[in-house]
Amino acid sequence: MVSTVRILGTHGVPAGYGGFETAAENIGLYLRDRGWAVEVYCQLSGSGPIETDEWNGLKRTLIHEPKEGWRGTSAFDLTSVRHAVAAHEPGDVWLTFGYNTGVFDVVPRLRGIPNVINMDGMEWTRRRWGLIKQGILLANERLAGWVGDVLIADHPVIATYLRRHFGRRRVHTITYGAHEVTEATAQPVEELGLRPGRYAMVVCRPIPENSILEIVTAWSAQERGMPLVVVGPYGQEDPYHVQVQAAASSEVVFPGAIFEQDRLQSLRFHSALYIHGHTVGGTNPSLVEAMAAGNAIVAHDNAYNSWVAGPENAYFSDAEDLAPLLTSLLADEGRRLRMGQASRARFRAEFTWSKIGGEYERALLTALERHGHAPQKIGVTP
Repeated sequence: MVSTVRILGTHGVPAGYGGFETAAENIGLYLRDRGWAVEVYCQLSGSGPIETDEWNGLKRTLIHEPKEGWRGTSAFDLTSVRHAVAAHEPGDVWLTFGYNTGVFDVVPRLRGIPNVINMDGMEWTRRRWGLIKQGILLANERLAGWVGDVLIADHPVIATYLRRHFGRRRVHTITYGAHEVTEATAQPVEELGLRPGRYAMVVCRPIPENSILEIVTAWSAQERGMPLVVVGPYGQEDPYHVQVQAAASSEVVFPGAIFEQDRLQSLRFHSALYIHGHTVGGTNPSLVEAMAAGNAIVAHDNAYNSWVAGPENAYFSDAEDLAPLLTSLLADEGRRLRMGQASRARFRAEFTWSKIGGEYERALLTALERHGHAPQKIGVTP
């Protein structure tokens, strides 16, 4: 008998939206190769009946949802849960990404369905949500934490937090991963008027908690002799975006949002320095992807980033200490080379999809065993 794992809580595969979708795709493909039957719930816009198809050996259940934003996501999650409950057979297990609709996770618990839940990065603590939504997210986090059979933390700091609230037994630490980049065409770099090895870059959502203003201010404090490429959607409607652009010198380039992974991989691979300003959120996929490209990393100094990037990379607290750090690093190519080598070694040790896929498989088996199931799968020993 081949066990089925149903993956819920993402926009679906192939990945084209964010970290959860990338994880669902890569974990799903790993489990497929290990002999599991994998079903991924996929959200489509518009109206229509629920349909199924197949992508690279993964079954896709396609759910149309006409509403947009969080209302559409909530409706999609509820429809997914209902469909997965109806399709459930003994020996099947769920893998749910996120707790934003954690109230729905009560349903598989009541039905006796094993459910492994990725608990995200303490999403409710982000100030940008406002107090009401923070309260809603916190309530959903608590519900998901109470009813999940296995709780996945993407970082040791998150694991400590979850164990404090939900006990040690059910919490597993499993990070996000990336595909290693050992070569990349320089064409996307040259199309932006850049030279390989002669620019630094930042890739993130343009919000205050990602320290964009501090990074741009520090870079613009003096002439650097190379551009800083700030990837993201910067407009004139958002006051923070306007503030960031106003702080930028002529050496700061805003190419807009770049969603094509090949272009991003090329830009990372050929950059002299990757600057990461995230202050919250566990293991950040963009930081892992920079390490997979062998980038020298300068990151905001907090427990999330320092554990991911390791002690050989460099860290800053604010614009005042980042500015001289940049001056030192840009003048020391040898140190940047050593930092990049350390990034790649750290990536290979901790953040490969084969390692992460194996850890998710063990979590799924643990959830099944807690419900009295001993699955038999090709290539898997329970």
